[in-house]
Amino acid sequence: MLMSRRARMAILPAVLALVVAGCGGGGGTGSAPQAAGAGCDAAPNYPRGPVEMIVPWAAGGGTDSVARFVGDQLAKKLDTQVNVVNRTGGSGVVGHSAIAAGRKDGSVIGMATVELTMMHWQGLTDLTYEKFTAIGMVNSDPAGLTVRADAPWPDAQALLGHVRANPGATRASGTGRGGIWDLARAGASIAAGLPPDSIRWVPSEGAAPALQELVAGGIELSTASLVENQTMIHAGRAKALAVMADERLAKFPDVPTLKEQGVDFTMSAWRGIAGPAGMPEPVVKELSCHLDAIVHSPEYAEFLAKTGFGLAWRDAAGFGAFMAEQDAQKGQIMKAAGLTP
Repeated sequence: MLMSRRARMAILPAVLALVVAGCGGGGGTGSAPQAAGAGCDAAPNYPRGPVEMIVPWAAGGGTDSVARFVGDQLAKKLDTQVNVVNRTGGSGVVGHSAIAAGRKDGSVIGMATVELTMMHWQGLTDLTYEKFTAIGMVNSDPAGLTVRADAPWPDAQALLGHVRANPGATRASGTGRGGIWDLARAGASIAAGLPPDSIRWVPSEGAAPALQELVAGGIELSTASLVENQTMIHAGRAKALAVMADERLAKFPDVPTLKEQGVDFTMSAWRGIAGPAGMPEPVVKELSCHLDAIVHSPEYAEFLAKTGFGLAWRDAAGFGAFMAEQDAQKGQIMKAAGLTP
C-alpha cells in the first residue's frame, strides 16, 4: 500500500539528506531513471493544491494525449489533481504564453512543444524558451522521407538526385507553411547541398491529409514523422526512404537514417513539461524526478507502444540546454529558407 503524502512528510526530517541527493540534477538523455517515487520529495510543501497543466494544442491531438497520460500519472505521484487545460490559438502562441505567465510556485505547468523554438523567428510572438523553466522532455518523433510505394526512388540519395536534376519538380507536404515538417524539408535540402526551395512545399492541415495527397498522387513526398505515416506504410501504399534521427527507430528498423545515406541532418517534433521562468529549484527537482519515473515506467512504455510515439527523456538541465540548441538551429534554417520576417 502506498504511503500517503502526510505520512511521508512526517518522516521527512530523518531522510531529508537522502531525499535531496536522490533528486539531484544531471543533464542529459543518459541519466538513469529513478525508481517510481524514490527520493522525489525535494519540496516538502509542494503541491499546496491542484496543479494546472496547460496544453497549447487542441484536445484529441498527439500533444493532448501525451499531456493527459503524463498528467494522470503525475497526479498519482503528487497526490493531488492535475487538471489538463487546452489553450489553443495563434499557432501555439496562446497556450505557450499562458504557461509563461503562470504562477511560479509549480501550480501552473504545461506541455511545451517544438513550436516554442520557432514562433518568435516567424514574428508571431516575442516569447522564447528563456521565459520558461524546463522540467523534463518526454517525447520526440523525428521527421522522415516517405514516398508512394511505387515511387521510382529506392533510397534518399536517389530521391535527392532526382531533386538535384529537376529543381522544383518534387512536391512535399506534411503541415502548414513554416511548420516543423516544412523546416525538415528545407533543412534536409540545405544539408544535402541543395537550395532550400529545391523541393516545393504544398501547405496542408497536417500529416494525415498530406498522406492522403501522397497516395493519391497530389504530392511526391511527405516529411512528416514515420509514426504519423505508419498506417499507409504498413498497408504497403507508401514506403519510407529515411528517418531524420541519430539512430534508426525501433518501430522501423529497416529504414536507414538520413545520416547513414550521407546527409548529416536531424529534425524532430518534441514535447516536454515546462513552467514559467523563476520556479523554485526544489519544486523543479521534484517534478523532474517524478517525470523521470513516469517516462521509464511500464505504463508509459505501453502507452507509447499503442500510440507509436517515441520516448526521449531529458531532465531539467538537459531539456533546458536542448531548447537553447533547438532555438539556434531553427533560426538558422528559417532564415536560410526565407521563413522569417
